[in-house]
Amino acid sequence: MLLIGSIFTAIGLEEFLVPNQIIDGGIVGISIMASHLTGMPLSLFLVLLNLPFLYLGYTQIGKTFAISTIFSILSLSYWVSIFHPITEVTRDLFLSATFGGIVVGIGVGIIIRYGGSLDGTEIVAILLGKKSGFSIGEIVMFFNLFILCSAGFVFSWDKAMYSLVAYFIAFKVIDITIEGLDESKGILIVTEAPDEIADALMARLGRGVTIFHGEGGYSGESKKILYSVITRLEIAKLKTIVQEKDETAFVTVTDVHDVMGGRVKKKSIH
Repeated sequence: MLLIGSIFTAIGLEEFLVPNQIIDGGIVGISIMASHLTGMPLSLFLVLLNLPFLYLGYTQIGKTFAISTIFSILSLSYWVSIFHPITEVTRDLFLSATFGGIVVGIGVGIIIRYGGSLDGTEIVAILLGKKSGFSIGEIVMFFNLFILCSAGFVFSWDKAMYSLVAYFIAFKVIDITIEGLDESKGILIVTEAPDEIADALMARLGRGVTIFHGEGGYSGESKKILYSVITRLEIAKLKTIVQEKDETAFVTVTDVHDVMGGRVKKKSIH
């Protein structure tokens, strides 16, 4: 999967972004600008500029992560050199930014999902995130905005703006690739009719339900609390079921980024 992810990323770069002087964020973006300024191959900079960060990743994060990242970067470097001689798909800047962002986002998302990385700035962000009050996402965003704005000086300001478009598209596609289109939601229900709602969720949605035993903070009364994992598309139906059984029920919906084990798979509905 790391190999497949690197192939997608290389196609997005060499067939859409790089020929049209549109850059991606992070070390990849710096490599594109360095290659343009020096005339040296992009594949060379992808490896050289990531070396210091790979050492940091090995010493601070772990051997498995470092090995996966090294494989991903070397694979991307190889496939970039393979796709470089091939004529780009389009010269239209908007189409290049849009579809380049989509293809790169799919590739990077696959690599991240399977434990690798293509970007040394992510490693720095992980380390800084432990020592600062900023999240990893905020630190990566800061680095990338600085890098993408630099494209205005190297290429032109319209290319820098198209680079921002490509980056934000890739950013969203990475999330979709990692989490899947069938986005999961965690549901917590505090109700006076727990058994009826649990039976309805299992019968009408085909979802398993876990029951916690809690206590009201104000009333001190014992309560049953329901927890289930459903898809984004099932939220409306769940709300209808809860309203039918208990109009006063308290319901919270939270994002679930990964699900494994348990009775998560949907059962057939009769």
